[in-house]
Amino acid sequence: MPQIAQLADTYASQIFWLLVFFGFTFFVVGRGMVPRVLATVEARDTQIAADLAAAQAARDEADRQEEAWRMRENANRADAQALLAKAKAEAAAATEQRLAAAQSRIDARLAEAETRIATARDAAMTEIEAVAVEAAQDIVERLAGVRVAEPQANAAVKEALAHV
Repeated sequence: MPQIAQLADTYASQIFWLLVFFGFTFFVVGRGMVPRVLATVEARDTQIAADLAAAQAARDEADRQEEAWRMRENANRADAQALLAKAKAEAAAATEQRLAAAQSRIDARLAEAETRIATARDAAMTEIEAVAVEAAQDIVERLAGVRVAEPQANAAVKEALAHV
């Protein structure tokens, strides 16, 4: 094979150009580009770390502010509950006073009505007694044919009504 026979003639020049090419690549890429890429990566890592630190600081500050807000909100809620309880107590006291006044008016009207009823009942009893006395006199006269005096009939009716 002729290609293998030429290998000995071109071997030294191929090695030379291989070393030149890899040397050039090493210096361009290894010494020129890699440090720039590493510097960019380092800068990016530094920026990310700084951003994470700033985010953590902002989160901590937000947590502190939220806790302060919650404390204020709880204090406001407690104040509102106290105010509500006070208003309920005042309303209950006012209602109790109105109820007491209404109850006293009702009691006065009830006592007045009871007095009128008692007066009417006494008047009715007196009238019933008078009617009963007349009826008793008429009954005795019709049945026995005897005329009973009004004071005797009145006494008999009172005695009969006392047992009822």
